[in-house]
Amino acid sequence: MFVSVALLILIQSAAVVPVTVTSRSPGVEVREFSDAELSCEFKTENDENPRIEWKKVDKDVSFVYFNNSFIGPFHGRAEIKGATVRLHKVTQKDAGKYRCEVTAPKDHVSLGEVNVTLTVLVPPQAPSCDVPSSALTGSLVQLRCRDHHSIPAAVYTWYKDNKPLAIKKPNATYTIDEKTGVLTFQKVSRADTGQYHCEAKNRVGPAKSCSGTHMQIDDLNVAAVISGVLLLALLLFLCAFGVFYAHRHGLFSQLSHTGHRGRSFWIPQCHGAAHISSQNLHRTEHIQNAGYSLPPKEPQDFKHTQSFML
Repeated sequence: MFVSVALLILIQSAAVVPVTVTSRSPGVEVREFSDAELSCEFKTENDENPRIEWKKVDKDVSFVYFNNSFIGPFHGRAEIKGATVRLHKVTQKDAGKYRCEVTAPKDHVSLGEVNVTLTVLVPPQAPSCDVPSSALTGSLVQLRCRDHHSIPAAVYTWYKDNKPLAIKKPNATYTIDEKTGVLTFQKVSRADTGQYHCEAKNRVGPAKSCSGTHMQIDDLNVAAVISGVLLLALLLFLCAFGVFYAHRHGLFSQLSHTGHRGRSFWIPQCHGAAHISSQNLHRTEHIQNAGYSLPPKEPQDFKHTQSFML
């Protein structure tokens, strides 16, 4: 009895064959502007004409192939055979993960899917290089090299006077990070003077280099620095001495009194010797009924009852 039940279950389970979807190449790498084949193969239980869809899975999911036609940027530049898709002249925008979905409504398990990742390879481009034209001995100096376009990422080699600098060299005065392209001198010396350029390379295409730049390393001119400091100190001393001398001899006070002369005076005719400024007196020539009379033209007409302030 137990054997019969087990055989019955085995027969029923063997009859249920779910739709299966596989890919011969789940990871595809092709050079830019070449064709890429995204493999998708399927087997169904009963449905001989399942629905096939391709989607691109990025931050958002978008259709590539839907309702028996290609969608959007893939229209006119892709073809399908069975469930396998071929893309023509791929670019960096085509790189990413794709999903092949097969739906068989007549099967007990009606949906199967497989993912295919497309990587678009780019050979090295001429890198951008940052090499200082000069530096002082003993200072920290970094030379930078970067290729922002190559895929996979480039590795870098630095050259001095057209000779490659070793990545690892005993007692070297520099370090090179071949992944970031940074050449570092902790303390440069005059022996590091020379022409430097960088080379970027990957496995896709030939290496590319930037143009060479001459870097000059000079000693610090201690005598010139000391002379400059002494000259600056002398100028500051002379300025301070000049200020002290002027203050000691009252030049600032004399200038203050001189600036006040002739600007105001007393006029006895103006209602009890009102004090007015010379500017206001000048303006009263154009004002009628100002409340006082103009001073006499002749000096002898003045009565010296009040003091005249210069």
